[in-house]
Amino acid sequence: MIEMRLSGSGGQGLILAGIILAEAALLDGKMAIQSQSYGPEARGGASKSEVIISEKAIHYPKVTNPNLVLAMTQEAVDKYSKDLPADGILMIDTTFVKSVPEHLKNVYHLPITEKVTAELGKALFANIVALGAIVATTKAVSVESITTAILHRVPKGTEDINKRALELGIALAAK
Repeated sequence: MIEMRLSGSGGQGLILAGIILAEAALLDGKMAIQSQSYGPEARGGASKSEVIISEKAIHYPKVTNPNLVLAMTQEAVDKYSKDLPADGILMIDTTFVKSVPEHLKNVYHLPITEKVTAELGKALFANIVALGAIVATTKAVSVESITTAILHRVPKGTEDINKRALELGIALAAK
């Protein structure tokens, strides 16, 4: 079982990213639960999407022992990584995150928003880049399933740029 928390601010597409990740797990024949919460602000407030993926039945729908926390903002690190164990994975967007808890051993410093803006022209696709990095790092779902799930959820006409964003995230995590 893998428990993941995708966190940042409203408008970064992390709720959608969680839904896509859970759908990819189902396409791989696994069990998945996705939940979400966000502040009262439509954009800019703290938000998180939690995803649990397992080969066996999942008996509780909330992340209680995260294996991975994605933090796209400093507020997200401060608010949502407190229960990440020292050996868990903290994946941060260095565009917005400048400090991380010292006790964590596995911190992936990825310039997600900076890189996607430079390569694809818009920060809008940062959530898909993050998904690529998560899949490359955890192998929680297959690249084929995450690609299919992305293509099911993105607006028509954006399929190619979303595929490029996914590939960019996979390449970022490989470095």
